[in-house]
Amino acid sequence: MSLHSVEPAPRRRVPTQARSRRRVEGVLDAAAAVVLEHGVAALTTREIARVSGMPVASLYQYFADKEEVLLALVERDMAEMDEQVLADLAALPEEDRTIAGIVGATMAAFVKVYDRRPAFVEVYLRGRTNAAVAQFGRDHNARVARTLREYAADLGLVRPSLTDPLVELAVEVGDRVFQLAYERRSGGDRALVAEGVAMVTAYLERYAA
Repeated sequence: MSLHSVEPAPRRRVPTQARSRRRVEGVLDAAAAVVLEHGVAALTTREIARVSGMPVASLYQYFADKEEVLLALVERDMAEMDEQVLADLAALPEEDRTIAGIVGATMAAFVKVYDRRPAFVEVYLRGRTNAAVAQFGRDHNARVARTLREYAADLGLVRPSLTDPLVELAVEVGDRVFQLAYERRSGGDRALVAEGVAMVTAYLERYAA
């Protein structure tokens, strides 16, 4: 399997015209700013429109409500995360193409995106009250698990007994580690993330070829 051929997380339909795409990105950036300044609970379409400098009526041309804005924000940042993971795995030196190397590179890629997208931390890691966001996260974890298992299998690192559901369990555990690591620290608890890497690696190495 070529890492570059992996289909990234699907994103919502975006406008085809450049001007409209810029306006949508402006809405998402405005939503991120509101979340960082006031929290997810303070997010309203009126406040998003005010920060983005767009009339509320114009915002509704792209999003039905604030829930759709939140989901689109998560979709955008998840897509960026997928790209980071694929890029970092493709750049792994041959000697690091091990189970430990793959787990470490993947979780480090997640950290890079969390560092760049602090609003993503607030929306996704600290308060998954939006059912659509929570479900998107579960679906995303399943796609990540499938990609990583196929990559490791192609390298001959794992036995066939390591199935997609088993890798999905490992990804879900890693996801929970990030929730705990970023629960109280805006930059995350790197020592806790390192422990999570060790824990997930130890679990997956039980299925090493």
